[in-house]
Amino acid sequence: MNNDLLPADLRVFNAVVRASSFSKAALGLGMSPAYVTKRIRLMEESLGVKLFHRTTRRVVISEAGERVYHWAQRVLDDMDHLVEEVSASRREPRGLLRVCSSFGFGRRVVAPALSAFVGQYPAMQVRFDVSDRLIDVAAEGYDLDVRVGDDIAPHVIARKIANNHRVLCAAPAYLAARGAPRALAELSAHDCLVIKERDHPFGVWRMHRGRKEYTVKVRGPLSANNGEMAVQWAVDGRGIVLRSTWDVGPLIAQGKLVQVLPQYRQEANVWAVYPTRLNASAKVRVCVDFLEAHLRTHAPLD
Repeated sequence: MNNDLLPADLRVFNAVVRASSFSKAALGLGMSPAYVTKRIRLMEESLGVKLFHRTTRRVVISEAGERVYHWAQRVLDDMDHLVEEVSASRREPRGLLRVCSSFGFGRRVVAPALSAFVGQYPAMQVRFDVSDRLIDVAAEGYDLDVRVGDDIAPHVIARKIANNHRVLCAAPAYLAARGAPRALAELSAHDCLVIKERDHPFGVWRMHRGRKEYTVKVRGPLSANNGEMAVQWAVDGRGIVLRSTWDVGPLIAQGKLVQVLPQYRQEANVWAVYPTRLNASAKVRVCVDFLEAHLRTHAPLD
């Protein structure tokens, strides 16, 4: 039997590592769990090492598996770059791009942009995932994270693709009942809608006025790990929310929300974040260029 490693096996292996599950990896790959299990078993026989420690609930990568994962990523990336180099004369990016973003921004802004992207580049395929946690693109196998917020790890490449900031706002009904805060310190006496989402520190709002930064501790009867729910609560008159202009700009323009303490803002630009190993990737560069142009033409009014 031929036990030579195949690129397809490396992709199966990487999928199992990311999912920590044979069945979840199989679902994401469109394969049967039995086939995924078979390919991993053949890889272990070919390499003579145990790649995973299996438990009743999940699989955990072994020390040898960590080394294989490191090399598998490099091999697959080099293969993708080879295809890009050879096909460069066609001037058309092709292949699979793994993209992630946050729930709200991903659904409302990034997903439509990616739809337009594959419409312009039909040879591209995009796998798009959304999450409420901060993604480590280098460790989790993503090619690109479209991220709102300026807290970027040093081991990745980040390119700003749109200006953005967060503002304080509330519904007219809430302000009529409770009054508008006149100073940042007064927020502690108001119902604030706290969000635990990606780079948000829970219950702590760091605001800028000019070049100075101010911090205020806030609380309220409602909190969530999803910004869209918090914005809806604000529209319902439940309190004050700190949210990106991409989210609340249209609602402020419609009069459903009113900006409070407009002299304060929180910088939260939109970034394209990708692993350093993909710095020369043509398909990543083309996608980032496209997203930057798309966001420029769809930016909300300030």
